[in-house]
Parts: sequence; C-alpha cells; structure tokens
Amino acid sequence: MNDASFRTRLRESPGVGKLTTVRFAGQFGDGLFQAALSGAILFNPERATNPAEIAAGFAVLLVPYSLVGPFAGALLDRWDRRSVLLWANIVRIVLIITTAVLLCAGVDATPLLLLALATVGLSRFVLAGASASLPHVVRQSWLVPMNSVLATVGSGFAAAGAGLAVAVIGVVGAGDLGSGIAVGLAATGSVVGAAAAARFRPRSLGPGIGSHTDSPLKDVATGLKSGAQAVWRSAGVTTAMLGIGAHRIVFGINTLIMVLILRESAVESSLPGGLAGFGIAVGATAVGMLLAALITPFAVPRFGRTRTIAAALVLAIVAQLGAVSGLTQTSLLIGAFLLGIAGQSVKLSGDAAMQIEIDDDHRGRVFALQDTVFNVAFVAALAAAAFAVGPDTTDLSRDPTAHTLVFVGAGIYALGLAAAVLNTRRARR
Repeated sequence: MNDASFRTRLRESPGVGKLTTVRFAGQFGDGLFQAALSGAILFNPERATNPAEIAAGFAVLLVPYSLVGPFAGALLDRWDRRSVLLWANIVRIVLIITTAVLLCAGVDATPLLLLALATVGLSRFVLAGASASLPHVVRQSWLVPMNSVLATVGSGFAAAGAGLAVAVIGVVGAGDLGSGIAVGLAATGSVVGAAAAARFRPRSLGPGIGSHTDSPLKDVATGLKSGAQAVWRSAGVTTAMLGIGAHRIVFGINTLIMVLILRESAVESSLPGGLAGFGIAVGATAVGMLLAALITPFAVPRFGRTRTIAAALVLAIVAQLGAVSGLTQTSLLIGAFLLGIAGQSVKLSGDAAMQIEIDDDHRGRVFALQDTVFNVAFVAALAAAAFAVGPDTTDLSRDPTAHTLVFVGAGIYALGLAAAVLNTRRARR
C-alpha cells in the first residue's frame, strides 16, 4: 500500500484515522516509557543489576499480565472496545505520572516494577483492542496491506519514543531524575490516544450485541480455553503462533546477551554502549521491521501466509548462526536487523490470519492469547539464559555458555519451522 492508497483509505473511512491515532500514540508512549524504564533499571549507575535481576525485572513486567491476558481477551469480545481504548488510556496516564514521581524521588525498584507491570499490561490491552477493532473500519481485502502500514509507521513511532527517552536521559543525566522525566513524558501518548478513542461512537468498534454469553463471569473464565480452541481450529493461526513463540524464545535469549555485552566495559567497539547502544540495537530491529512491512504484503499474496512464515524462520536461523554468533556489538546489530525482518514477517502474517480466519466473537481473546505467547516465551527464555550465564560473567564474547545459547536459539527456530510444517500437513489431512 503506497502513501496515496493509505490517504484514500483515510478519506473513505474516518474511523481508520482515529484508530491509527490511538495505536500510534500508544506505541509512541510505550516506546518512550519502556526505554526510560530500561535506562532507570538496566543502565542506571545509581542502580546496579546482575543477569538474574534483569530477568526478574522483565518477569515482573510481563508474566502477570500474560497469565490474565486471555481472560482480558474475553472482555474485549464482550465490552465495548471503544470504552476499553478510552479508559485504558486514562488509567495509563495516572500510572505513568505516579511512576515518574516515585522514580524522581528515588524509591526502591519493587514499587516501580509493580506500577510498570500495570502500565505495560494496559498497553498490551490497548494494542490487542485496536487490532481486534481494525476489521470494523477496514474491509477484508485491505487488512494485510493495512497491517503492514500500521506496523511500519507504528514501529517508527515506538522508535521515536525510545529515541526521545535516550535524548532526555542524555541531556538530564543517567540517574533517577533523567529517567523520571523521560517516563513522565510517556503520558503524552496516552493523552492523545484517549482523545482519539473518545471520538468513536459507542459499539462502533465491536463486538456485536450478541457476541457474549448471559454469564459474564463464565465468559471471562473460559477465555483461555475458547481462545486456544479458536487458534487450533485455524491452521493458519496455529502456524503463526508456532512461529511467534519460537521467535520470542530466541529474542529473549538474544536480549539478555545484548544487554550484558552493552554493559561490559571490557568490550572494545567504536559503537556506544549502555542505553545509547541499546537504542541503536532497537533502531536496527525497527529498520528490519520496516523492511518486513514493505515485503510481506507482496509475499503473502504470491506465496501464502504459511510459506511466508516458513521463509522468515529460515532467515532467522541464518541470522542466528551467521551474525548473532559473533557476540560483538556489530554482529549483534546485524543480527537484530535480520531478526527484525524475520520476526515482523511472522507477526504480520499472523495478524492477517487472526483477523481473517477468526470470527469477531473470539478475535479479542485470540489477540490477547498471542500476547501471552509473546510474553511468556520471552521472559522464560530470558530467565533460563540468565541462569545459564550466571552472575559473575565479565567477558560474554569469550564465554562458551553464551556461544551455546546462540546455537540453542538456532535450534529453537528450526524446531518452530518443523512444527509449522507438521501443522500444515495436519490441516491438509
């Protein structure tokens, strides 16, 4: 979809513009918030952390929401999604401001992580709601190219938010004050998102009036089961989930490796370390995601979603073995770029499959289930990698355990590819 086509979609359906505003504003604020929090916890000279503490921080941020995500998905299939988008953004404003104030005051990490847990959870809830609402403002034939445009521009907004956080911390300082100011600025994304969501009419984003049972408690309690059943009935969505799960496991391993290498003072590189280096790595991944968003709309109609996912996993194996295995800042940046292409290709193919093959009654809980696959796989892999590396590693590039983890990651991609092939054969039978 070119710029002219996208502008045409906006003119034909004003709802597209409002929904994309909700999504882009949320991604900008989320990128700013997460980068600022990374500066506060991972690269803050006032707060020293070892690999186990890094893993614990990610676990506190993501695992609890992952456990309730599918149940929240059932609410997206029952509650007015317009109200969800509005009130989730309003609550996020309060949580972000509170987090910023406490961070500037120098409080311990525990209350900060608990507040961040709730904030990131609401961010996932908003993104899942926006994805589930998209078919109500875009016709089916435009879903794949529209998803690509949203992913492309949305990644740019997230990267811009992260870049602003790095710039603010660079100007103010890498301590609690600089991180706190950057965190507070993240509330601007939620303010814009809430204003855009308020412009929708009630129920205009779904679900339908008859899209829930007579018992809301039963509907929520069975969200995980019904979401998983909907995924299993759709071979295309199952294949996407397998690819997403494999990618997020390896992404968790690689994230820990990247953070530790950037923190090592012994690493000789012309590239910056610390939070600035982490921002460059995020930027490399975002560029890869941008390229995937340009390629995928042409690959899916020509080769199909399943073959596109398989090709992306093959690319991921090559990137893991050829680039990430170097365990230097430069090789990891190349790996981040290539894995950004692979991971986003799988994600875009999966989003299209969920929006086309899953009915509106179950779409919200399936997108929430996808978030669960994302977060649990990422955190579990990061925690396992932290345990394997240990707390006393000083030169990760020479550590045989780190090299082993890289090859394990390639093997996980290969297993994901094999599982996707077997699932396709199951569907044909």
